[in-house]
Amino acid sequence: MEAVVLAGMARRVLDELMRNPYRTIELRSARNVLAVEEALERAMRLFLTYDPFSDVDVGTEGLLAELLGAEKLETRVPWEESDEREVTVCRAKVKLVGLGRVVEVENKKGLLIVRIRELIPQEMGMG
Repeated sequence: MEAVVLAGMARRVLDELMRNPYRTIELRSARNVLAVEEALERAMRLFLTYDPFSDVDVGTEGLLAELLGAEKLETRVPWEESDEREVTVCRAKVKLVGLGRVVEVENKKGLLIVRIRELIPQEMGMG
């Protein structure tokens, strides 16, 4: 199964998704926002992982999720906190589908598309 990678996710978000399979997650990383747009366009699943983009490789474990919808918002930030005045935020509604491990990685224009092998909970080493 192919999926678009959302990397660098907070451990708290992954844990909450494991407890409650439906969740809205807020993304600020430009790569993750673009990944959600790609998943919407191509009707692909998401692969959420704690690991940063540079560490996603064969063997990386994470959560498989179905993208139910997404909304982009422009948010203003106080000038003291950033050199930019606006930040694009994406709120993505997801449904947990299962657990997975990367078996193949493809970098397409800065987005990571991975082939996943679904796992049973006993196979996970994520903690």
